[in-house]
Amino acid sequence: QRKNPFSNNDRLASKPVHTHRGDPTYGRPPEGSQTEQRGKDAHSHVGKEVEELCLIIRSTGEVGEDGHVSVTFRQLFETYVTISNKVVGILLRARKHGLVHFEGEMLWQGKDDDVIITLL
Repeated sequence: QRKNPFSNNDRLASKPVHTHRGDPTYGRPPEGSQTEQRGKDAHSHVGKEVEELCLIIRSTGEVGEDGHVSVTFRQLFETYVTISNKVVGILLRARKHGLVHFEGEMLWQGKDDDVIITLL
């Protein structure tokens, strides 16, 4: 665009400089932008859903010999699906943050109904 005679030079001058790998701002939206705010809002919303999932596991599960609360995927799915249709995605996020444990990469309704989910 810099060589294009029809492009507006002012627009190109105000364009931010591209960052490179290793730069702390690489892959992040500009500070104070609407994109940054939307990302923060989404992160907060998902965090609340993870907290709610943990509360549901605590209220519907049973305390095991090790003191941890456990629930089967079927029981959790049937309870939580009335609240949100993103049960598996929220479970994966909770596991990523070390809040729950279950075997396997992904949980599938029907196939993994008897998988035990443990609240850590």
